[in-house]
Amino acid sequence: MKLVLGHLYPEYLNIYADRGNIAVLTQRAAWRGIEVEVLAIGLGDAVPARADLLYVGGGQDREQALVAPDMAAKAEGLRSSLDAGAALLAVCGGYQLLGRSYVDAAGALLPGAGILPLHTEAGRRRLIGDVLLECELEPGSPRTLAGFENHAGRTLLDEGALPLGRVLAGFGNDGQSGFEGCRLGRALGTYLHGPLLPRNPWLADWLIAEALARQNGGVPPQLAPLGDALESAAHDVAARRARERGGRF
Repeated sequence: MKLVLGHLYPEYLNIYADRGNIAVLTQRAAWRGIEVEVLAIGLGDAVPARADLLYVGGGQDREQALVAPDMAAKAEGLRSSLDAGAALLAVCGGYQLLGRSYVDAAGALLPGAGILPLHTEAGRRRLIGDVLLECELEPGSPRTLAGFENHAGRTLLDEGALPLGRVLAGFGNDGQSGFEGCRLGRALGTYLHGPLLPRNPWLADWLIAEALARQNGGVPPQLAPLGDALESAAHDVAARRARERGGRF
């Protein structure tokens, strides 16, 4: 079994160690005997039709302004991949650019790809600190996500749009709604850095399984369990810090 992972703008959107998410996906697949081919998708490159999983990391305003027009131009290719069953994870800057638009701190309007039902505007102060979410990607199976947020953006979901999770501690999308991230089918957007996946291995496995569903008649395969003692300890430390920080709502 082979998984093709398309990494968008790795040379620009790579802040806060978000490349670590690629390492986690690759290693957790390898431990199960699943080969991963990572394809760098840069400026002017087409979104490969054979990608099972797409990943976009975070960047500062300068890098976001550089890639925003190209990301908007990739909208059709991104939408085609998702319609064909690909999964997607976008973090922070990548999350913002997958919405319809982003107004940065200087007031510049950056175009978005319009994949996720949201838009973002920069606020006057940054929202920084440990954050803890409650998520339910599988009905009846709530899980927690622990991470770190550092963003000035205030992301507003469209009416009826699904958040990735409910904020237990931290700020989330806008510091007011109590929601964090956005989910559209197999596509996830979030502000959680850290990187996200080393301390939340269940989410890495969800993404791997959802990506492989594209090759399995649309049904996510059951992945063999792994020993996640270190990963669970990292999650628990981050979750404890977030709880000590307290809620913001």
